[in-house]
Amino acid sequence: MNKLNKYHTLIIAVAVGVGLLLGQISVIKRFSEYLIVPFLMVMLFGLFMNIPFKNLLSSFSNLKFISANLIINFLWTPIFAYLLGLLLLQEHLSLWIGFVMLMVTPCTDWYLIFTGIAKGNTSLSTAVLPVNLILQLILLPVYLFLFFGKSGSVDTAILWESILLVLLVPFLIAQLIKYWSTKLRKTELMRKKVLPFSETAQIILLALAIVAMFASQGEYLTKNLSVIYILLIPILLFFLINFLVGRFASLLLKFNYKDSASLSLTTLARNSPIALAVSLTAFPNDPLISLALVIGPLLELPILTLISQILLKIRKAYK
Repeated sequence: MNKLNKYHTLIIAVAVGVGLLLGQISVIKRFSEYLIVPFLMVMLFGLFMNIPFKNLLSSFSNLKFISANLIINFLWTPIFAYLLGLLLLQEHLSLWIGFVMLMVTPCTDWYLIFTGIAKGNTSLSTAVLPVNLILQLILLPVYLFLFFGKSGSVDTAILWESILLVLLVPFLIAQLIKYWSTKLRKTELMRKKVLPFSETAQIILLALAIVAMFASQGEYLTKNLSVIYILLIPILLFFLINFLVGRFASLLLKFNYKDSASLSLTTLARNSPIALAVSLTAFPNDPLISLALVIGPLLELPILTLISQILLKIRKAYK
């Protein structure tokens, strides 16, 4: 992972501040909303360029790990996130939807940094990455329909349209470029030049999208500062309980330290860029959903830093 991602929290915080300042200029405020989705689509293109889909089959070689990963990420976590929201966010439907969208999308990039910091099995974490990505793209609209569709809060047609626009299009373009680079024997150029650049550009484009979002909709944050306090407890509870669930699963399956650390971080880190891209196109008139998806990582990344240090302490017990 690119070193720039280590400053992810700081970059997002700065982007929020810059967006709020630029939002005071009426011309920028008026036109910035049209830049959000293009920035996110290009960012997701860079993300998809760096996903190692060649490892898709190899991820199933460790059946115990892949099974634990799938059960925690795609069965336990969606139900747990929904129930946690039901308990603590029922009176704030938009925040509840945003919270669930964040929690049902496993991370596909910077969690590898924390896995490395915690001395986990980064190759194993990388191997399950394509599976996590494909399943979250398929299941995100399913979760939203099951949890919120009957209430009329989610328009399934618009949701699928946003999935096709902001996720499928960049995904297909990225795969076509990688395919043709192989055909034209440009794989070395891709590996040394294109992929490192696209990896660096991801965080920059995400920051630009957040700047544009807060420039156009920043007043919603200034008028709803309580959003931070409302989300704080559910987010903290999510990470605390899911950390314990991951540790329990690792002990039950008798994982070594490296695999157990990888499981913890693979099932804890969340994928805010993908969820944010979907929310901005599927819920353009409900900015509180997107605000939840921006505020989430501001809390998540310091938590992951702390957890990686806790895992290093636990590592001593394996020796």
